[in-house]
Amino acid sequence: MAKKKMKKGPQGGPPMGGPPIKKGTFGRLIKYLLKHYKGRLIVVMCCIIVSSVSMVIGTVFLRQLIDKVITPGLTLGLDAVWPGLVKYICLMAGIYLAGVICTTTYTRIMATVTQGMLKSFRNDMFNVMQTLPIKYFDTHAHGDIMSTYTNDTDAIRQLIGQSIPNLFQTILSLSSMIIMMISFSIPLTIATGIISLSIVYVTKTFAGASAKYMMAQQKTLAEEEGFVEEMMTGQKVVKVFCHEEQAKEDFEKINEALYEAGRTANANGNILMPIIHNIGNLMYVLLAIIGGLMVYFHVPNVSLTGVAPVSVGIVISFLTISRQLSQTIGQTSMQVPMIAMGMAGASRVFALMDEEPEYDEGYVTLVYARRNEKGELEEAPSRTGLWAWKHPHKATGTVTYEELKGHVELEHVDFGYVPEKMVLHDVTLYAEPGQKIAFVGATGAGKTTITNLINRFYDIPDGKIRYDGININKIKKHDLRHSLGIVLQDVNLFTGTVMENIRYGRLVATDEDCIKAAKLANAHSFIERLPEGYNTMLTANGANLSQGQRQLLSIARAAVANHPVMILDEATSSIDTRTEALVSEGMDNLMEGRTVFVIAHRLSTVRNSDCIMVLDHGHIIERGTHDELIAKKGTYYQLYTGAFEWD
Repeated sequence: MAKKKMKKGPQGGPPMGGPPIKKGTFGRLIKYLLKHYKGRLIVVMCCIIVSSVSMVIGTVFLRQLIDKVITPGLTLGLDAVWPGLVKYICLMAGIYLAGVICTTTYTRIMATVTQGMLKSFRNDMFNVMQTLPIKYFDTHAHGDIMSTYTNDTDAIRQLIGQSIPNLFQTILSLSSMIIMMISFSIPLTIATGIISLSIVYVTKTFAGASAKYMMAQQKTLAEEEGFVEEMMTGQKVVKVFCHEEQAKEDFEKINEALYEAGRTANANGNILMPIIHNIGNLMYVLLAIIGGLMVYFHVPNVSLTGVAPVSVGIVISFLTISRQLSQTIGQTSMQVPMIAMGMAGASRVFALMDEEPEYDEGYVTLVYARRNEKGELEEAPSRTGLWAWKHPHKATGTVTYEELKGHVELEHVDFGYVPEKMVLHDVTLYAEPGQKIAFVGATGAGKTTITNLINRFYDIPDGKIRYDGININKIKKHDLRHSLGIVLQDVNLFTGTVMENIRYGRLVATDEDCIKAAKLANAHSFIERLPEGYNTMLTANGANLSQGQRQLLSIARAAVANHPVMILDEATSSIDTRTEALVSEGMDNLMEGRTVFVIAHRLSTVRNSDCIMVLDHGHIIERGTHDELIAKKGTYYQLYTGAFEWD
């Protein structure tokens, strides 16, 4: 498995950097929050303001308590100052209690807001994902996409629930503290500012490094999940080729990168708080010495209120604020890595939500139809046995109905998944209604690509594809695909009962419809032998069924959908000959009366086709019935007789 090289840190350290943060991500996240929870966020901001201000205002009353009550009480006695002591203590208790109540309130509200936001993010991502083209899933690792739903949304949870409120509270608290300190003592404020510069420098150094490695950790975690998803999907292949040791080595490399990123991020983050705490203690001691000397020597104090001697209450209140200041800076520094990781996660989530949806300019739709007294087609209000294309004509404002017959044409089609490498070259073919068209050829010849184009999983740069005479670009993709049934070699069964998996082909189908489809597909007999019949629960993609049984369920699912056109993509290539006969009989029942495209490596399954197309490197090199191609004694003849092997 090829891996992208990551930029290494200094001296061969862990990988640096991480997913890029798109400009404007923070603003978009705030808009997203306001869109869904504007009222609650206003309450949260009010609570944060009260909580932040109460913490600082309390120091004002602490100063008054000391200067107006405790200091005079030393000479006047407790009885003289008791009323004032009770008053200021009650005021301080009330202020701090209000702060506690507001903090508790906004914390509980943010818990609800955060989980609601994650729910909205996941809903929006999943809704967007349903609109994305097949190309997106072909070019993005499934584990990486899953990481967006789990790791990235969890990073957003921490950002919204903790970091943003703390950041807002920090800004308010710091602003209040600076104003209060200046009002107490400008000289002490200058001394605090000088010491605080060292805290800011330490925070910038260690928090910045931690943020880089946190982002690298987020990226590497997504890579590891993608690798694990690949290994789980391909576990049989790993064991068949005895590749366990190599798989362990590959995983160890990714896991080592994740370990190094996480270790370095946490090392930088964990060392930050003790350093800031000790610097804060040092600042506290220095300010206590400076303040004590100012009181002892009666040094004039300059503040916003003027020049006056420094009181004991001013020094103690100032020391309290300085302690709060260092703690606030320390707590904020711990949020820096979380903010960076949350922003990286939000950027990845928004990147998924911004992916271009599958473009669809079609306007022709598929409807149930009936014939009126004049024999003309008209739209039917409920399901009928007749399908029609509803074709609005903008020029005349009229609507016409064309019966869906299953006439498919490809005219001079060129196509490549990437422009510089074409897969199909000037492909032209016609499938008349009710015909069975088979494609044979080597892997990579373009067989499955043709069926992908008929479904419009990809659009063609040159040529035309018509469906009942209508250019498929004019047909809405949903309606086009609703008319096409596909039975793939790789069957996908979902967690649920057998009945629910069959009904997946048509969700409104009754139990009787599903049983009838199962009988048509030759699946009824084995379903009846299951422990709970049609109510047997399937898990892990139907791991408790054989490959043939799973394929029969896939055919039953297509049968209940009753599509006018069917595509069978190597549906019997991975089952034994005995089961193949059963599956082939089910497919023959399914194909009756429909236009069918068959892709098969086993040429015995396409003998009864109306036309067989032999493809080689994107070119149709032979076409005709089985007997006609055998008579030509060309490539098909050599393939059928085993005299030729594809390169």
